[in-house]
Amino acid sequence: MHRDYLIIEGGKSLKGEVLVSGSKNSSLALIFASLLSEGESLLEGVPELLDVRNAIEILKFLGAKVKKVGNSLKILPKEIGCMAPDCLVRKMRASVMLIPPLLKRKGRAVVSMPGGCAIGVRPIDQHLKYFKRAGVEVEMEGGYLLLRGKKLRGCEFTFDRITVTGTMNALMLSSCIEEETYLHNVALEPEVLDLVEVLKKMGARISLKGRSALVIGKRDLKPFKHRVIPDRIEAGTLLVAGAITKGEVVLRGAIPEHLKSVIEALRRANQEVLLEDGKIYIRGKSPIKPLSLETREFPGFPTDMQAQFMALLCVAEGRSLIRERIFENRFKHVGELLRMGARIYVKGDLAQIEGVKKLYGAEVFSTDLRASAGLVLAGLRAEGITLVKDIYHLDRGYERLEEKLKKLGAKIERETQV
Repeated sequence: MHRDYLIIEGGKSLKGEVLVSGSKNSSLALIFASLLSEGESLLEGVPELLDVRNAIEILKFLGAKVKKVGNSLKILPKEIGCMAPDCLVRKMRASVMLIPPLLKRKGRAVVSMPGGCAIGVRPIDQHLKYFKRAGVEVEMEGGYLLLRGKKLRGCEFTFDRITVTGTMNALMLSSCIEEETYLHNVALEPEVLDLVEVLKKMGARISLKGRSALVIGKRDLKPFKHRVIPDRIEAGTLLVAGAITKGEVVLRGAIPEHLKSVIEALRRANQEVLLEDGKIYIRGKSPIKPLSLETREFPGFPTDMQAQFMALLCVAEGRSLIRERIFENRFKHVGELLRMGARIYVKGDLAQIEGVKKLYGAEVFSTDLRASAGLVLAGLRAEGITLVKDIYHLDRGYERLEEKLKKLGAKIERETQV
């Protein structure tokens, strides 16, 4: 088996301008949403990612026709099956969003329990509770979910906790039901709102008030044309790259409103962030001030930026605290950062980071998607050579990250271990 890894020579200040790619999480939701219509949909700005390739393979396996030209996808799901292959579904959790279109088109769905990053249990109980309320029969057999939904109905449903993919699934299924559905305690991440815009284009009527949504669906949803929003986590990662290397980086294509909590945290860490002419500018400054951060649902500080900020705070002047409120197992990168000279102490959901003057290059292993990004950022700052192994995690969510960093002046190369 061939495994790619990155070789990073640290100590280079990043300088220059870079374009932010389309959102991974939005792209995946919209790819699956295209199955709700029988016509051809056009999705633009789709990033070239491992997760996207896996989603396309799932659609093709089901019988949909998918044509990829550059960063655009044409999807024509004329006739599709009702069973998703275990070998593909287990690779990413987003595949759970296959369920609404399969229920809508086939009346049933057979989907294996989804996979993805090993960052916690991430149960789909909230999804299943909503499905049952909407008239879906749910069974589990041999690691597969067996769902039947011949008589879907509108309902009122309150999520016990905020869940992004759970909200997306409820929005998709209720958009196919020609009755009123009231959803409460919904997620409001930009990727969810991007899906709402597409479902409206398809013919659903959706209104949001606070964390509540009223959905009046339509049985025959139309195909759509849509450009994916930019990836706020890639944008945040690149901003931290500018800060940790004491560089000057300009982002094109990012939406500042999606990055408010990240920009605020960078400014509190004494980093200079400017918004001008539709671009975001960051200038890394010394000293990096310590922070106290707590991950929360949007618009709070994103859990997907926790590892990247931990790398930054490893070289801050003083003690920082990060409390992880979203996932119970998202500190796996700590052990790898310790190999690079970091001083981090973890107790439960709280990490205490004691800033050090220097990080040192080492051989480290990616444990999940965002941990990979954090280790790359640490390698950019460290003295000497850092080898980041198992970067297939990174390829799931970042489009050619090493090429973008190289364009900014980083000394970083991809190699393949046979």
